[in-house]
Amino acid sequence: MTLDRDTLLRLLKPLLTLLVVGAGVFVFWHLYNYYTYAPQTRDGKIRADVVPLAADVSGRVEQVHVRDNQVVRRGDILFTIDHVRLRNAVEQAEAAVATARATLNAAERENRRYQALSDIVSGQQRDDRRSTAEEARARYAQAIADRDLARINLARAEVRAPVNGIVTNFSLRPGAYAAAGQPVMTLVDSDSYYVAGYFEETKLSHIRPGVRVTMRVMGEDRPLSGHVEGRSAGIDDRERTTASGTLLANVNPTFSWVRLAQRIPVRIAIDKVPPGIDLIAGRTVTVTLDGAGNALGPGRSE
Repeated sequence: MTLDRDTLLRLLKPLLTLLVVGAGVFVFWHLYNYYTYAPQTRDGKIRADVVPLAADVSGRVEQVHVRDNQVVRRGDILFTIDHVRLRNAVEQAEAAVATARATLNAAERENRRYQALSDIVSGQQRDDRRSTAEEARARYAQAIADRDLARINLARAEVRAPVNGIVTNFSLRPGAYAAAGQPVMTLVDSDSYYVAGYFEETKLSHIRPGVRVTMRVMGEDRPLSGHVEGRSAGIDDRERTTASGTLLANVNPTFSWVRLAQRIPVRIAIDKVPPGIDLIAGRTVTVTLDGAGNALGPGRSE
């Protein structure tokens, strides 16, 4: 019995349809497992430690030695505060030290003299001279401390870079007034870059310190390599508050049928950066642990 062409096509169409549907189901199931359980995430960011810089003493900005987006090394002078008043404060403090020293010397001489005249002067007078000498000694120590503080303030008039980094968000100009402790610029620590990957909690069983990682920065065609340093010990529970008056936990009831996996921050050290790729804090990164394709399904290891 031979099959004609029309009969063969009628038999092949359902078979081809089943094959296509089966292939689609297989691909869908594989992608679902990969994006649900494989240790990879497209929600990653380049991070760096940011140092807000402020003057340690208040005063008018005398000189600015850097510009916005400039690369600086640790110890470089960024800007200086007007030295005139600070030098004057040092001179006043040194004069106060000299006065306190002279007063102390006179008080000690008087005390020794009265202590040697124990048969002539009363004990009350000797005690008064001893107390006067001790007070002069304390005032002398205070004057020395004030002088040292004035010298420190003069030295701190030069604001230096505490780390290697890049100046950013900088608009300080000579003549502006800098208040002590008030940040006037930001320094991004260039030695502190890392990647923060936000992994779903369904993938945490595959993530361990030391595991090798491949990272792709959005817009770049060459990957970065690194390793897992650790993961966050906790995240904020936005559904829980404290009820006023009772101080008891107030948990909102949840009626949704869909349960979204929480995302846990994982810190990833950057081991190798290809030439030409700029590490900029905030850039988007796709993070994939090596062997992620073999870790499909809940609870499975690589």
